[in-house]
Amino acid sequence: MQIGSVKLPSPFAIAPMAGMTDSAFRRLVKRHGGCGLVVTEMVSSEGLVRGIDRTLEYAEYTEEERPISIQIFGGDPDKMAAAAQIVEGMGADIVDVNMGCPVPKIAKHNAGCSLMREPEQAASVINAMTRAVKIPVTVKMRAGWNDAERNAPRLAKMVEDAGAAAIAVHGRTAAQSYSGSADWELVARIADDVRIPVFGSGDCVEPEQIVDKLRSGVDGVLVGRGVLRNPWILAQAEELAAGRPARDVTLDDRGRFLLDYIDMLKHERVDETRATSHDKWIVNKLRALASWYTKGLDNGSHLRTAINSAGSLDQLREIILNFFSPARFVLHV
Repeated sequence: MQIGSVKLPSPFAIAPMAGMTDSAFRRLVKRHGGCGLVVTEMVSSEGLVRGIDRTLEYAEYTEEERPISIQIFGGDPDKMAAAAQIVEGMGADIVDVNMGCPVPKIAKHNAGCSLMREPEQAASVINAMTRAVKIPVTVKMRAGWNDAERNAPRLAKMVEDAGAAAIAVHGRTAAQSYSGSADWELVARIADDVRIPVFGSGDCVEPEQIVDKLRSGVDGVLVGRGVLRNPWILAQAEELAAGRPARDVTLDDRGRFLLDYIDMLKHERVDETRATSHDKWIVNKLRALASWYTKGLDNGSHLRTAINSAGSLDQLREIILNFFSPARFVLHV
């Protein structure tokens, strides 16, 4: 699969999820295989242009993550074009535009999914960006704003004409958020209508579902919540698509993932003068991940409760060791 000049080793990708898919998490998923593209958490175009440190942190990535797409949001064509140039200057392979976020604090600023309500403005944003950079510009959108405004098919053609190199469509409206079911028939229809690659997204929490959706007519599948529940899901989907049995993921594997994640986060944003607050940040990251990671696990609710009650990294590691495989892990402090 290819987006512009960027070749992807797999049609499966990690969807951006704010507060969740940080660089450490993306690297761990990538190491397990099956991931053709990673997309950063969404980054404010305004923050990039102004050089705000916190914004720049969201755009950080490592060479291990390539091919890498940095996702930005905003509604002003000139600022989005300037932000795209910054992304290109950071060495990213692709710059992605968020037209799918339904969160009010994003949408109210003429960004995220609210851009879908102004398709001409959305197209002008893409046009300005594609004129400003040489790397591919892609778009992530939803089915529409609500059931009365399901305009993704029209917008998809407009951003294609404006120069977009690929599109990802989440088959829900902004009004649905994550309720109900994703409309994959709509996504497949869009893939049939445009000439550029189309990724579909929504309701893929099992590897079999990813493979099934790939065969619906899309070029690739973007997976968000499914990766948070099972970081091996893309590798398993790749194996199934190739006609091989999906690998088994043991409790030991799941426990080791969490311990590795903690160790990697220890080296993120390190400030020795704020070691206590840094540890608290890591504990909070694990709490957020646990809300998804524990779904479907036997006694998963007990693990989630225990992680939420952890007050230190040592307690967090002990909880993980005791739950997953106390006899086989070696604790690295």
